[in-house]
Amino acid sequence: MRLHRLPAVAGLLLAFSCVASSRAQTASTITGSLSDPSGSAVVGARIVAQRIDSKENPRETRSGDEGKFSLTIAPGRYRLSIDHESFARVEEVVSLAPGETRKIDFHLELRRLAATVVVTAAAEPELASAAPARVDIITRQQIEQRGDVFLTPLLASVPGASFSQLGPMGGTTTFFLDGGNSNYTKVFVDGAPVNQPGGLVDFSNFTLDDVDKIEVVHGAASALYGSDAMGGVIQIFTHRGTTRIPEIVLQGDGGTFGTGHSSAQISGLLGAFDYSVDAAYLSSQGQGPGNFFRDTTLSGNFGWKFSDTSHLRLALQNNSSDAGQPGQTLLPGEAVVGQSTGIHDFSSDLRWDFPTGPHWQDQVSGFESRFRSVDYSPLFGTFVSEFNRAGLNAQSSYLFHGGSATAGYHYEVENGPTEGRHNQAGYLEIRYQFGSRLTAIAGGRVEDNGFFGTRAVPRVGAAFTAHRGNAFWGATRLRSSFGLGIKEPEMLPAGCSPQLDPERSTTFDAGVDQDFASGRARVSVTYFHNDFHDIVSFAGATSNPNCPAYFGSFFNTDAARAYGANSQVEMEITAWLRIVGNYTYDDSKILRSPNATDPALVPGSRLFKRPLHSASLIANAHFRRMNWNLAGYYVGRRADSDFDSFTVNGVCTGFCISSDPSYVRWDLANSIDLGHGFSTLAVVNNLFNRHYQDAVGYPALRLNYRLGVKYTWGRE
Repeated sequence: MRLHRLPAVAGLLLAFSCVASSRAQTASTITGSLSDPSGSAVVGARIVAQRIDSKENPRETRSGDEGKFSLTIAPGRYRLSIDHESFARVEEVVSLAPGETRKIDFHLELRRLAATVVVTAAAEPELASAAPARVDIITRQQIEQRGDVFLTPLLASVPGASFSQLGPMGGTTTFFLDGGNSNYTKVFVDGAPVNQPGGLVDFSNFTLDDVDKIEVVHGAASALYGSDAMGGVIQIFTHRGTTRIPEIVLQGDGGTFGTGHSSAQISGLLGAFDYSVDAAYLSSQGQGPGNFFRDTTLSGNFGWKFSDTSHLRLALQNNSSDAGQPGQTLLPGEAVVGQSTGIHDFSSDLRWDFPTGPHWQDQVSGFESRFRSVDYSPLFGTFVSEFNRAGLNAQSSYLFHGGSATAGYHYEVENGPTEGRHNQAGYLEIRYQFGSRLTAIAGGRVEDNGFFGTRAVPRVGAAFTAHRGNAFWGATRLRSSFGLGIKEPEMLPAGCSPQLDPERSTTFDAGVDQDFASGRARVSVTYFHNDFHDIVSFAGATSNPNCPAYFGSFFNTDAARAYGANSQVEMEITAWLRIVGNYTYDDSKILRSPNATDPALVPGSRLFKRPLHSASLIANAHFRRMNWNLAGYYVGRRADSDFDSFTVNGVCTGFCISSDPSYVRWDLANSIDLGHGFSTLAVVNNLFNRHYQDAVGYPALRLNYRLGVKYTWGRE
């Protein structure tokens, strides 16, 4: 280099250094931290700063292990947004002067309808990864991909779940979870319990038109939800308005057996008010004589947001159905044309969540649910059954760093055809996170039931992150829970039930969740052991003049147990193909039943409708504008009875059918996005036309299909 050029080069370097130094001195910085309602750090949230007065590309970062973040940007006016799949989105406008460093801390609220958040497993919503009990979540996206109208097929793919359905559409449908009886699972719709008092839920007319999320919690939850939550809890969340522009969704479809289905929904946001209203109708001529089905569903979900932490919500659900009941058409002489069942269900829940201090979050709610059925038979005439339950719940949670403590009081009135009950209870639950890996929960409830008196039930659980990682060997989570369950007897005709004790359960489960391939694959295995005591049974040979309707009496005598494992494998094969496989081993056994007259109910037999082996496989492919969903179900042989069998001197009389054969069924669904809000729907159930039955003598639907169109307007 020539010497006379050195001054020019030195000047250029000096000028560049001055410009860089000037920019460094005028640059601004935003720092802060993110925490959840308990004060724990929120890791992996996306923080984006978009300049308002410029179209330049936004700057972004993610929160670190301690929830902290930092962004160095040019001075100006920015819209700062915080996004995380489990938390509600936060936006804030920030103006930064040259060289200014601004520190902003954000306290994020859990997004209750997110797939990674569990509302039902604890007194306060929590991340699914921190729940001690096994929780299965079904999202709105999965519901749309499956194309199902009814809730039953969706729950059938949940590990540990099994069903009994008396025939095709409209047949009485009962649910069993992890070996428990059909009335051991408590069901909520937007917070309102919909079980008959001490009884079950008939899922025959439970449709999905307005459902956004379903949570299935395994194990006894009586410490939190009281009587009826003896073996598990199902909570169904209906749609909420989320768009500033009103969203209108119209759908119409129809197919085999004269089936027609239509629905209309409008939802949106008007300032602090959100709304959603839905109406749906379904009709079918059914598979055989007298097998018709009609169903109408009306629902509404309305909310008012006073502030970020104070909001009022009213949820309403009304369902009416009428179904022909031709009986056990596969058994000689059992079919009766002209039988029918009409069902009317109504539920409502009004809930106010509000703070009373920096660390206090409170909730007051009132609910009512009604159930009415009218059964008609040409042989026996008309039988009407009506139940209702209404109550109030008040709870207060103190949120502190790493945990929460919740205390609550519950009061409920239950009414049946011949009796009423007044129940009250107090409960306490403490949740604490030890460090960043271990979360523990402990709680208890004292139940003062109008039928069985006062009882106390506890529950405990823990979830531990044994390994963290995003490589091939990802996060490893261990969890375990233990609880005692309690359930009041069903409401029986006057004189038919002496002073019965509550039915009881002892449930234990332990499981492991293992992630692979940067979260693209996941394996989950849960062992469960459930014992059931003081099961109410019926002795028909016992003389009871006070109970002529049943010609016998009810007693606390039976005992049973169920143990096994629920396993699940989830794999994201490619960006457009996802596969979920489930397998359940459920070894159930009747231990004691001194009043049994049916051979299927004697000690040593398996519990009704609970197969030893069951499995499901869901494959979903989404590419371009098309979505395909293939669902397969395997249900092993199940204990069952025609209830015409009796044992006389050790010899069985009657038909003596003691089980339902195993079967495999496949369903296929397709949707195509046509653009401009239009999409098509095509669903084929029982794709290979399999002959099978879920209950002795009641044939399931043969191959059937539905074709339709869906239109969505106004979505932001």
